[in-house]
Amino acid sequence: MSLSINYGPDILRRDVVAGLTVAAISLPQGMAYALLAGVDPRYGLYSAILVTFVASLFGSSSHLINGPTSAISLVVFSALSIFDPDQRVEAAEAMFVLGVMVGSIQILIAVLRLGDLTRYISESVILGFMSAAAFLLAIGQIGNALGVKDKGTGAQHILYRLWLTLTTGDPINAKAVAATAATLILALLFRGLVRRYRLPQFDMLAVLVILALATYFAGWTIPGLDGKTAIGVAGVVPTSLPMPHIPTVKLSWAWDLASDSVAIAFLGLLEALAIAKSIANRTRQPLDLNRQCLAEGIANLAGGFFQCLPGSGSLSRSAINFQAGAASRFSGILTAIFVAIAVLAFAPLARYVPKPALAALLLLTAARLIDPERIVYTLRASRMDAGVVIVTALSAVAFGLDQAILIGVALSILLFVPRAAKLKSTELVVDAHDVVREKAPDDKPAAGYLLFDLQGELFFGAAPELERTFRRLKHQAHAEKIDHVLLRLKRVRNPDVVSLEQFEHFLKEAQSDGIKVWLAGLQPDLLAAFKRLNFAAWLAPDRLFPHSGDEDSATLAAIRRIRAELAEESPASSAKLYYLV
Repeated sequence: MSLSINYGPDILRRDVVAGLTVAAISLPQGMAYALLAGVDPRYGLYSAILVTFVASLFGSSSHLINGPTSAISLVVFSALSIFDPDQRVEAAEAMFVLGVMVGSIQILIAVLRLGDLTRYISESVILGFMSAAAFLLAIGQIGNALGVKDKGTGAQHILYRLWLTLTTGDPINAKAVAATAATLILALLFRGLVRRYRLPQFDMLAVLVILALATYFAGWTIPGLDGKTAIGVAGVVPTSLPMPHIPTVKLSWAWDLASDSVAIAFLGLLEALAIAKSIANRTRQPLDLNRQCLAEGIANLAGGFFQCLPGSGSLSRSAINFQAGAASRFSGILTAIFVAIAVLAFAPLARYVPKPALAALLLLTAARLIDPERIVYTLRASRMDAGVVIVTALSAVAFGLDQAILIGVALSILLFVPRAAKLKSTELVVDAHDVVREKAPDDKPAAGYLLFDLQGELFFGAAPELERTFRRLKHQAHAEKIDHVLLRLKRVRNPDVVSLEQFEHFLKEAQSDGIKVWLAGLQPDLLAAFKRLNFAAWLAPDRLFPHSGDEDSATLAAIRRIRAELAEESPASSAKLYYLV
């Protein structure tokens, strides 16, 4: 629903309730996802304000909520791994540059109206990516959950850094482990209560508040004489809103972040469009995919200049927004406003939020990202899809999430093109009952003419198969001493220059050999291409039978003409022909 159509008090009430509900989960998620990306928690909160606001303002979906997400944060973490842990300022500036690059790519995709192309990226790629992302998410939070400092450098593999952290790092902090365990237990308990009694989904925020109070009164988050706390805390979040900031740009960063920006741009669009379409399928809301791509790009571009963590559509927050009764995009704008108010009012209290509690919530998020039933179903359904899932997941663990999404997309394309290039040719016959059907093995050879049906995409990938089909047709016509060949082209699509050249060569060679080729069911695009290439200068127009309103009239009319030339009957005498194709 548009913000300006039939917007009354009832719709406003629904949007306010939904906005408050989503804001309650946006606060802890914003901080947690910033921690996941390895940056200051405030940047996650800024993203939950500005990116959410801008994307809702310009978007197409009435229920999609944008902002920081676990998948995007993981790729950001991978992108920023070129920096050592003590280079926090440089990493933050690089993240802002990354947001600008991501937003620019997404805007370019929208301007070129390429939003629909995202549907050609296999679901198996996303399944493998999300499974590996969940694994890496959990790996990245083990140090915080155990209360030990992460070891290693950004240039080292995440599994090697985990091994260093566990074997050569600090001793495990029992208090941090207790906070992690308590958070997990309470989060599972509260989520169960929310689902059972259909309560507002404040469970994550409630758990953080309880743990923050419990650890504060236990003295674990109060600095001692040495200035250190017993367990790690989220850190100071300034009482401020995102302000304009020109990020520092270094050419070396832009080069290092190039592949990551492409991966985040496409992953972000995939996330957002998939969520928007999923909800729209239930609400019957029409979506403008290119407009949504533009909104994603503007939001990330603006976020790069306002110190925000790059974002995308959030599955959890969008689902909550829909379930809470949101009626329009204004619910997303209200969510951003409520988060901004909360940051101004409660930001100083963030210094008491324990890192183990945030890590525990991220571990739960990782577990919820994995869909075991879907994985098993996909692995059993198709070897091709199983291969894509496995290769994408292993690539993510071995090379990083940015490379995995690119490898998965490339693999999908490599597997898709051969299937799209398959051109099906079927020989048809007109049997003793004047029924046009597919030729059976025991059917006698055609008397005087061959009839073939072609189906498929006429693009360069299908050229070898098209050439083989034409060669087989000529060979069969010569072998059976047949002078007429009828091609039914009703189901061929999108001719390109390579396929048109193949048609021209075949038609001219057949003509030189004394074979008349008749073309039936011609679609407008193929006819237009013939006209542009001046086929009429050498191809008799009476051999062309364009596709018409009557689905089968073109082919039947062509058969009647051929029979008339063979002196079997007059063109008007075969009205009894029927189709069984």
